[in-house]
Amino acid sequence: MKIGFIGIGNMGSAVAIGVSKAVDQHTQFLLSNHNQEKANSLSQQITQTVEILDNETIASSATIIFLGLKPSMIMSELHQLTELAKPGTIWISMATGVSIAQMESVIPEDQKAIRIMPNTPVAIGQGMTTYILSDFITDDEHQLFKQLMSQTGQLMKIAESQMNAASAVAGCGPAFIYQLIEALADGGVRAGLPREMAQRLAAQMVHGSAQMVIETGQHPGALKDAVTSPGGSTIAGVASLEQNGFRHAAMEAVYQSFLKTESMSQSK
Repeated sequence: MKIGFIGIGNMGSAVAIGVSKAVDQHTQFLLSNHNQEKANSLSQQITQTVEILDNETIASSATIIFLGLKPSMIMSELHQLTELAKPGTIWISMATGVSIAQMESVIPEDQKAIRIMPNTPVAIGQGMTTYILSDFITDDEHQLFKQLMSQTGQLMKIAESQMNAASAVAGCGPAFIYQLIEALADGGVRAGLPREMAQRLAAQMVHGSAQMVIETGQHPGALKDAVTSPGGSTIAGVASLEQNGFRHAAMEAVYQSFLKTESMSQSK
């Protein structure tokens, strides 16, 4: 099997690394040469056979092609590249705001589309990827897609109408959490901790807290209440967050990301 990756920026590279962990050594990876430095770097992180090729050769050679292109580029590139592709080729797009229907408007009837919205933790097997299938994807093709993404983290199939909101939470969310970890570490440094220690404490705390939500299934509010003793130090910190608009800021960050994605979708 030959798997192509056209557009190997941060997200495309992260997905490629994740996919490489899910396939055997007979799988070939075809990487776009439009950024030779990134292609060379990525090839060193993939243990399977890697070829660095132009987009046209990838389109005519691979049977599954991941597209990590910018939203403004993807439709014109699809229009050109699908003319070179084999029947049965599956195009997997990561482009924000580009729907399955838009992709299918330029894809020949003998080719198919999947839309995904991963986040960068897919590179270490801890990602959250939402996805939408074309109506023409068969059960076997669906299973193949899930197998390819099986080492990237969690997958969630959703409706097209939910993608922009889901992207705002899971796709943009890592940036918000990195800001939170940095801020918590800064607080630790302010209180006298060495930077490295404070950052490790903050990062592991976020990791463990997230796992508690996932594994217990409890509401985050209930888990928060279990930590906040009456008159204690934790409730003092919680009160400070409330006073400074923490929850509203987080909600607004997601909503503004959603609105931006909606505007990008409508402009196409």
